[in-house]
Amino acid sequence: MNIPTDLRYTKDHEWIKIEGTTATIGITDFAQGELGDIVYVDISSKGQTLAQHAVFGTVEAVKTVSDLFMPVSGKVEEVNPTLEGAPEKVNTDPYGDGWMIRVSLTNVSESAGLLTAEQYKELIGH
Repeated sequence: MNIPTDLRYTKDHEWIKIEGTTATIGITDFAQGELGDIVYVDISSKGQTLAQHAVFGTVEAVKTVSDLFMPVSGKVEEVNPTLEGAPEKVNTDPYGDGWMIRVSLTNVSESAGLLTAEQYKELIGH
């Protein structure tokens, strides 16, 4: 299972890569594996400022729909345009082409409460 050490993680299985005051967010390899084949990604929060733990969208797999949660507070600046026509990118490349949103952080200190790769491995039992 792929769990990059340069990212932070949430208990809800989102990952976040923070670069200054900007962050890229997606779901983890573990999450996409649990969901199965992803058929649709619905993110309509572009331009919105959302609080930490707020829902920023949903991901739909063949058998279930799952909410996507903000790891930190921020304004959704960009939604990955690739996912509209190719939602399966979340399955095949969750940390690369399958990223979901980019945000401008409004409270960088919230990132201190996120999980490291080692802590996330413990959470999922790997």
